[in-house]
Amino acid sequence: MNAPTTRRLTVAQALVEFLAHQYTERDGRRHRLISACWGIFGHGNVAGIGQALLESGDALPYLQGRNEQAMVHAAVGYARQCDRLSAQAVTTSIGPGATNLVTGAALATVNRLPVLLLPGDVFATRSADPVLQQLEVPSAGDVSVNDALRPVSRYFDRVTRPEALIPAALQAVRVLADPVDTGAVTLALPQDVQAEAYDWPEEFFADRVWRVARPAPDAGALAEAVHAIRGARRPLLIAGGGVHHSEAEEALRAFAEATGIPVASTQAGKGSLRHDHPADVGGIGHTGTATADALAREADLVIGVGTRYTDFTTASSTLFAAPGVRFVNLNIAPFDAHKLGAASLVADARAGLEALTGALSGHRVAAAYEACYRAAKEEWERRVDAAYGAADDSVRPSQTQVLGALDGIVDDTDVIINAAGSLPGDLHKLWRARSRRQYHLEYGYSCMGYEIPAAIGVRLAAPDRPVWALVGDGTYLMNPTEIVTAVQEGVNITVVLIQNHGYASIGGLSEATGGERFGTAYRFRAGDGTYTGAPLPVDLAANAASLGMDVLRAATVGELRAALVKARGANRPTCVYVETETADTVPGAPDAQAWWDVPVAETATRPAAVAAREAYDRHAAGRRRHL
Repeated sequence: MNAPTTRRLTVAQALVEFLAHQYTERDGRRHRLISACWGIFGHGNVAGIGQALLESGDALPYLQGRNEQAMVHAAVGYARQCDRLSAQAVTTSIGPGATNLVTGAALATVNRLPVLLLPGDVFATRSADPVLQQLEVPSAGDVSVNDALRPVSRYFDRVTRPEALIPAALQAVRVLADPVDTGAVTLALPQDVQAEAYDWPEEFFADRVWRVARPAPDAGALAEAVHAIRGARRPLLIAGGGVHHSEAEEALRAFAEATGIPVASTQAGKGSLRHDHPADVGGIGHTGTATADALAREADLVIGVGTRYTDFTTASSTLFAAPGVRFVNLNIAPFDAHKLGAASLVADARAGLEALTGALSGHRVAAAYEACYRAAKEEWERRVDAAYGAADDSVRPSQTQVLGALDGIVDDTDVIINAAGSLPGDLHKLWRARSRRQYHLEYGYSCMGYEIPAAIGVRLAAPDRPVWALVGDGTYLMNPTEIVTAVQEGVNITVVLIQNHGYASIGGLSEATGGERFGTAYRFRAGDGTYTGAPLPVDLAANAASLGMDVLRAATVGELRAALVKARGANRPTCVYVETETADTVPGAPDAQAWWDVPVAETATRPAAVAAREAYDRHAAGRRRHL
């Protein structure tokens, strides 16, 4: 009997080799599970994972980043563009390199997007104790800073022995490939263990395919859902990010066309139907359209598909106001399917929608209901036109006119990326999504600094698509460093840098909640502690140029259109810089169509806070529990 074949490699070499042979498969199409590894090297990974990546050659390509958090954002952007079927890894040193991963890990897990984190760790053998950058915890010798990643990881393990890598690695990729459990996965790697050699069974390095199934709905649950839909007079479907992850857009279109049920979308679900589809009524919730929110208030049945019902979607539990409103939730995750006391349909979004469409054969909402929401949709489109339009090309554009100019030049292939500030609200209300992956809003964590690195990840996943990172000045100042990565790697992205001299979104929220815009503008501080009206002499366009981008400055609406056209045709990373008009006299996005719960001081002496609390109490009275 022959002895099992083994190969002697270090732990780091074995992990890299293992990752290079992992695949996902859905609908007969195979994808590399881990397509590349981002890394910033220091002690803790330079002699382990770093050496292993060098030795592996092209088996696992290496990508160099500038900021650990940004590397995670890039990997998340890549995974989302790949419908979660392919992901990337990120390796860091111990200490600050590892703790810089926490925000990115939280973003990935909140958004249910896969990323593999490989932080270095302190010596497992304690031969050097404490090592440089080690956190000493007197009451717990087995704790390191990597434990900060536990609550923001869907799976966490610390590989303290070579042979422990086998079960840890298998569990890690199982979670990465699981559409229910996916998110950030962390394998903490002590630096001495990374370099330790072991005789690995050859089977560990064989190609392994993780099949991503499309589970069909239970027959009884399907019958219950069909009964509820047939009995509804004013049903509304809410499309969440799960529609995109499942590639269920065509199934949703078929469902809407067969039943006439209108479709609203969350930030993650926008683009599930094209903007010009008769059943598409736009974004829903606090940043939604008047059309969608009016339908939600009167709906007697809400059908949630692939949504987790965040407070922005439900308007902090005030939106679904009909006395007898009920819910049917189609979701691959039971945790989400059971929310709001729903009749739950636990299934893949595409499989579930196809089953519903078949079972509802011949059923359609009343013609009067269709006519009503289609007329409201047309009225909203006129409001979009008004927000986008500019009477004179020689004027400084407003933020919504920037979006209008961009809307005028893109086609189905472009991808628009944003995450934080006032832009998500404007985009959710106004953007006319033309294709399934055009609208890329990270609004689960709404993380400032996401846009530029995510654009790099998206472009790596879709090298033939124009990719736009829409960035306000506040977000830009948080994390511009990956511009250098885009330039170095030749990743052709376009940054639209909008300068409005402060935190516009949080400034408006501060004013609405009695905070009087305190601490939200970029202005000089005078000797008495007050702020002057003069903006800071900061040139963000010059900063982008200094990092290697071509920069096009646009002072007017006409110059902006020309700059956007030129940037779209550029063959290297380009920035379009525009200072926007913020005066109340220029067109802007319509006000919020629904409430958002941000608690206001219950007692205060300043009149603004007192008035804000009175308004808060009026809105809060409309909250309800759906059970």
